[in-house]
Amino acid sequence: MGRRNYLIEGLSGTGKTSVCDELQRRGHHAIHGDRELAYQGDAETGEPVVGGGHEHHIWDVDKVGALVADRDEAATFFCGGSRNFSRFIDLFDEVFVLEVDLATLNRRLDERPDDEWGGGRPTERELIVRWHQTKEDVPENGVVIDATGPIERVVDEILKRCQASIDGTAVDQDIVAVRAAAALRLIRRRASSMRAM
Repeated sequence: MGRRNYLIEGLSGTGKTSVCDELQRRGHHAIHGDRELAYQGDAETGEPVVGGGHEHHIWDVDKVGALVADRDEAATFFCGGSRNFSRFIDLFDEVFVLEVDLATLNRRLDERPDDEWGGGRPTERELIVRWHQTKEDVPENGVVIDATGPIERVVDEILKRCQASIDGTAVDQDIVAVRAAAALRLIRRRASSMRAM
């Protein structure tokens, strides 16, 4: 939905939801991907699955593509995590990965309700701590944002980096057109594969 589109990723407990809320509070167009785009499905095929876990927490690729292709907003921030980000990550102008130190991560997870991912289940907590050490559950080439401090400061840093990327490289209309065309091709390809089923 933006002429510029940004993905804000990170492990559970790094602040993606809080960043999205703060961006919206400031009047920016921000999408809670884990609420508005997510479902339980196969990360490769997109087919829905019943009773899937974290590895099946994916975003609807068609919806992401349609939102990216819509250029009504100056910028759109997609906030959340998905296991199929590799299917749409190239549609974004920039990817930010929120990171916190292990003590902050554990404190935030301790504050979560037991029924929320990473809140009360030891096996989930162990996975999150392992991913914190290995960085294997987040995009590899994203711009790392220290999300340890107050949320206002985290969002200030993201917005500063967004502005720097705009100032540093004039928005090339050819690049915008190529990304919009890629999003539309993605939607059409998915639609034709659905018809073939």
